[in-house]
Amino acid sequence: MDQKELDRFRKLLEDKREEILSEAERTLTELTGQTGNIPDPNDRASAEADRSFELRIRDRERKLLPKIESALERIFDGTFGQCEGCGEEIGMKRLEARPVTSLCIDCKTMQEKNEKGHGIE
Repeated sequence: MDQKELDRFRKLLEDKREEILSEAERTLTELTGQTGNIPDPNDRASAEADRSFELRIRDRERKLLPKIESALERIFDGTFGQCEGCGEEIGMKRLEARPVTSLCIDCKTMQEKNEKGHGIE
């Protein structure tokens, strides 16, 4: 992978990290600024469902942050785009779809099959 592509992925990952942190800050501000007194039960239920949905999204993003950091480290140490499972190059389409990935599609498929196999026991 050439330096131009690495720089593009680095920028993409850094932008995503900043977006996640910004959205987390916005959510925190909104949640702490809301008043808890909504008299109508339907409105209260709707507001609670919205808050719950927002928090689930932020939780998923929180779990993505360490993966972004790890991908950035791989860019800096020169291993970005190499599969941690087999050492082969990860396909560009896969990296574009999921830049935080550390496994090629074959190794990821094998990992998922193994996880499913262990879940049955």
